[in-house]
Amino acid sequence: MCKTFHFSVSDYMNSSSSTTELVAAKRMDIYESFHQVNLWEDSFKVDHSTLNPISSPMLMMNSSSIENKSECVLHESREPSEDDQEIIEEPIPKVLRRQAQNREAARKCRLRKKAYVQQLETSRLKLMQLELEIEKTRKHGLNRSNSLDVGYIGSSRTINSEISLFEIEYGRWIEEQDRQNQELKNALQNNASDIQLHLLVESSLNQYSNLFRMKAEAAKVDVFYLISGAWKSSVERLFLWIGGSRPSQILNIVVPKLDALTDEQMGSINNLRLSSQQAEDALSMGLEKLQQSMVYNIQADPLDFGNYGLQMAYAMDKGEALEDFVNQADHLREQTLLYMSRILTIGQAAQGLLAMGEYFHRLRTLSSLWIARSCHHFYPTRHSN
Repeated sequence: MCKTFHFSVSDYMNSSSSTTELVAAKRMDIYESFHQVNLWEDSFKVDHSTLNPISSPMLMMNSSSIENKSECVLHESREPSEDDQEIIEEPIPKVLRRQAQNREAARKCRLRKKAYVQQLETSRLKLMQLELEIEKTRKHGLNRSNSLDVGYIGSSRTINSEISLFEIEYGRWIEEQDRQNQELKNALQNNASDIQLHLLVESSLNQYSNLFRMKAEAAKVDVFYLISGAWKSSVERLFLWIGGSRPSQILNIVVPKLDALTDEQMGSINNLRLSSQQAEDALSMGLEKLQQSMVYNIQADPLDFGNYGLQMAYAMDKGEALEDFVNQADHLREQTLLYMSRILTIGQAAQGLLAMGEYFHRLRTLSSLWIARSCHHFYPTRHSN
């Protein structure tokens, strides 16, 4: 901070006396020191003519402002330079890499957890299937291997978790189907409204769509199991056609149970029956050719052992083509149901679905009665004397 100096006459007199002191100081060999002091004083001398009372306050104010400005400059934040930015930005790729590694580790952890849960679910399904087999054996009074109505596990002696799941889901599907048939029967007997019948019809059609979806998933696992009808009762297998029933046969069962069909409806139903039979014949011919081709590919030549692997590869390709036939047959069955429901009124559609459900239910009941009869003959009743 700069200081202002005010000189008076007395100061000037004092300065003149300093000359006398210099003479004395010279004699005392300290002239050089005082001479330097005088030089410093000359540098700080101010001209009295230029100094006035007005300029002094301005000088003091400017000095104070300079001091305040210097203090403000010291407190202002300094903008980061390019070197600082390089220091800040340098670890960013490392942070991003570490975050990516953490996300990848979390993803792998979730996948391991999902696989573990699936393994637990598979084990649970196996246990449930074994419990069902034990319960069936206890009810029938026969060993599973001697039963005529064997399932996939009993026939192959191996457990396929996805096929076991299909059998469990199909058992639940049958229970739900019987429940829906009872609801349709009650609604028709009680003269339910069209709105209520419409809901029941839609629910029943969705139930069959779920069955076709379940069969498509099972065909991906083992199409031979599905097309053989091992998942159906023994009596149902008697009427089996490419893993199910013939659509034209279902029409022959349902149509006589319908009330008050108009001529237009009968014409549409006849056209639907004819188109279904033509599609069935085409699929049957294609399946027969596929079977012949498969037999040709897997027939053994006792003198040619080198082509065995190639023959099996061709046969595997035919097995994959067999899956397409099953899906096309189910598609024909589903489309026949949908077109039939569009031709009929709501009440007639409810009657037709009930007739079809009762038909399959009676086939399963007949199969159970036949098995019970076989059990009775295998274990004759012993009467006490």
